[in-house]
Amino acid sequence: MTVDATVVQSALAKARRRLIPFLFLLYIVAYLDRINVGFAALQMNQALGFSAATYGFGAGIFFLGYTLFEIPSNVILARVGARLWIARIMITWGIVSASMMFVRSASEFYTLRFLLGLAEAGFFPGIIFYLTRWFPARERARTIAAFMTATMIAGVIGGPVSGALLTFHGAGGLAGWQWLFLLEGLPAVVLGVVVLAVLTERPEDARWLTNAERVALVASLAADESGDHRQADVWSALRRPRTWLLAAVYFTIPVPLFGIGFWLPQMLKTASGGSDFQVGLLSAIPYAAGAIAMVIVGKHSDRTGERRWHVVMSALFSALALAASTAGTGAVWSVCTLSLAMAGLVSMFGPFWALATSSMAGVGAAASIALVNSVGNTGGFVGPYLLGAINERTHSFATGLLAIAALQAACGALVLLVRDDA
Repeated sequence: MTVDATVVQSALAKARRRLIPFLFLLYIVAYLDRINVGFAALQMNQALGFSAATYGFGAGIFFLGYTLFEIPSNVILARVGARLWIARIMITWGIVSASMMFVRSASEFYTLRFLLGLAEAGFFPGIIFYLTRWFPARERARTIAAFMTATMIAGVIGGPVSGALLTFHGAGGLAGWQWLFLLEGLPAVVLGVVVLAVLTERPEDARWLTNAERVALVASLAADESGDHRQADVWSALRRPRTWLLAAVYFTIPVPLFGIGFWLPQMLKTASGGSDFQVGLLSAIPYAAGAIAMVIVGKHSDRTGERRWHVVMSALFSALALAASTAGTGAVWSVCTLSLAMAGLVSMFGPFWALATSSMAGVGAAASIALVNSVGNTGGFVGPYLLGAINERTHSFATGLLAIAALQAACGALVLLVRDDA
């Protein structure tokens, strides 16, 4: 069947306008619920007597729960549909996130963070898998980058909003950090219900496309999958060496992302000596830089069709900026160098996920995406805990930042080993 490229592009443009802003909003809420503990810690740690190591372990244990249920969750999503399963994920994680306001001890902190990871497991890889059902491989780097700028916008919005919520301290008999968890957790529950009403499962179900657009887009996606993609069952996909190498590469990304994300407010508090609200404003700057860089690099990767070197150069740039952040002091130096580090770090996401989804289709793709994300996200446990443990011993973030800079450099070397035929 001959596919009219103009009609396909019209369908993709409509899909982008219809799906990406909504998924973008969902991911903002998800990411905010994941990292808001970093802002809560400005008050919570002292109020509950948490040490740096206790906080770092609790922040990171989220990813152990996340990893445990990641593959089963994404396989379920592939079988029951994204609409139903993403709604379930959002409602349960919103309830658990809001329940963080009741934490009174380290054990309760660990338990709820672990349960939050269980509840959210499958959300991000589920969205990535969902996007493969709508966008052919040649369109994915910029599409995924556009979606994932939500992580950065969550940081831009979340910093000032979280800082402002901390000023509610004492209102209604609640501490500021309790208000933060409550008011940032409830939107996920509401949006989970909205997902059931508005998310379109597949192009075949899209009434907002013309019949010609539906037919052309479905044919284009079928042709894309019949090329280099492999239809595989779950176990075949999970045994593939390429999948495990991609997981190893991805491990090196969440270590600095969440190491910085969970500790950024405290780093900037130390560097600036500002109020909680001022720290919230300063913390928005690195995320804004990341959002801009992510979109630019994603578009360039799609335009050139090149993936690996876009990841390599972004990783090395981030590593150099992280190392530079340890060479000076003060708010200006910290904000500038950490902004550059964040820009390089998140620029990897678009080309990386375009590479990771380029040679697999079907339920095997759902399983392999989940494996890459789950193994990789154990780095989300390592990063916060590593920085917390080192900071407690040295009373400085410098050594921890140098350690994750070295890991970023390793990422650049590993990705060059990825081959499509492995």
